[in-house]
Amino acid sequence: MIRLDFSNVLSDEIGHNGLSLDDIQSHALRAVSIFSRKPYKEFDFVDLHNQNLDELKEIGKKVREKDYFIILGIGGSALGPKVILEALSPLHNLKEKPRVFIYDNVDPVTLRNIIEVINLKKTVINVISKSGATSETLASFLIFWRMIKDRKLNVREHFVFTTDPDRGNLRTIAQEYGIPALTIPKNIVGRYSVLTPVGLFLSEVVGVKAEELLRGAKEISKMAFNENINENPVATLSSVLYLMDTMKKRKIVVFLPYSDRLKTLSEWFSQLWAESLGKDGRGTTPYPSLGTTDQHSQLQIWMEGPEDKVILFLSIERHEYQEEIPEEFHDIEGLRFLGGHTLEELLNTEQLATEMALTTNRKPNLKIIIPKIDAYNLGQLFQFLQITTCMTGLLYGINPFNQPGVELGKRLTYGAMGKRGFESEGQEVKNYLKKQRFMV
Repeated sequence: MIRLDFSNVLSDEIGHNGLSLDDIQSHALRAVSIFSRKPYKEFDFVDLHNQNLDELKEIGKKVREKDYFIILGIGGSALGPKVILEALSPLHNLKEKPRVFIYDNVDPVTLRNIIEVINLKKTVINVISKSGATSETLASFLIFWRMIKDRKLNVREHFVFTTDPDRGNLRTIAQEYGIPALTIPKNIVGRYSVLTPVGLFLSEVVGVKAEELLRGAKEISKMAFNENINENPVATLSSVLYLMDTMKKRKIVVFLPYSDRLKTLSEWFSQLWAESLGKDGRGTTPYPSLGTTDQHSQLQIWMEGPEDKVILFLSIERHEYQEEIPEEFHDIEGLRFLGGHTLEELLNTEQLATEMALTTNRKPNLKIIIPKIDAYNLGQLFQFLQITTCMTGLLYGINPFNQPGVELGKRLTYGAMGKRGFESEGQEVKNYLKKQRFMV
């Protein structure tokens, strides 16, 4: 099971920069109390382990026979699948088929490079948008749709949609053209959707059992309701991160996994945390990092920079391979001390040394620990971080599921691109561009 070591945020350990155990436990208990009432309909994400996977597995089996698989999506519709791919099938495209491309940002050069690599006749394209109205995803979909039609290929054999169960552009097109369409449950929002077909379909395509991800998530969902705080690391982490902001004014959360396979998890967590909590002047800024890489680029500012950060380590006990460092160059001390150890030992020692250095300098830090990286443990991690985010939002007194701050940008994009019903926003863009610009 996943564990949390929060020793290094206690005032007994780091003095005035730390928190009291009583404060942590009382706020953790409050988080569980509010969470248990499930005050928003979007709390359905806690019960995603009850999904029926039959259709998803059936379609996934057919896609595995293809040479190429493309995901079109952005935000939670792309970051979650990226984590699953990189964590559970690293360097997939060099070893396995179908080769997977996740196209999220509408950079035309990236799209052109993908098109030059694939063979459309042997490609399935998974278009992911809950609303069916995501401009970036629809734009790339329309390009592939035209390419498929121009080559007189059967769209039913080359597209799979992942979208709302009842409505939206993709659902309409799926019904009209008979395109397979997987369902994102009605009350699940994008950044909490990785354990729906958004992420689970990809997992099946690359040969990872979706039920293992859900089995891990189920364990965390049960744990989250436990009022015995000593057995509830989710509530404890929520309490610590909330108090580090409200009591200690630490406005930045550095998320620091010690595995290349979890680098994208930092990016996924950053969207989840920022979009869920950054409201009404509240919330803290997520800071995606990677150990040990960022010890050589960021550690200096964590140690001697502004007193505004809390470091959240993610430590992996076993890294699957035990690559031994050869005992060579015995006459050179700078090399001799490494011989006989393993890369796993070095990586874990680097994490421990960084943790100790921060603690010695009274910098608050805490550590999530997982035994290894596999589907079960990744499912635990996803749900652990989702529930932590949700509970922290409840402590702030905000809705952790909406994102009003991003809606204006969407409306202005619609207006600028000429979407009907957004004429006033389009005029705003024109007026903005007419203003005198000051540039050097």
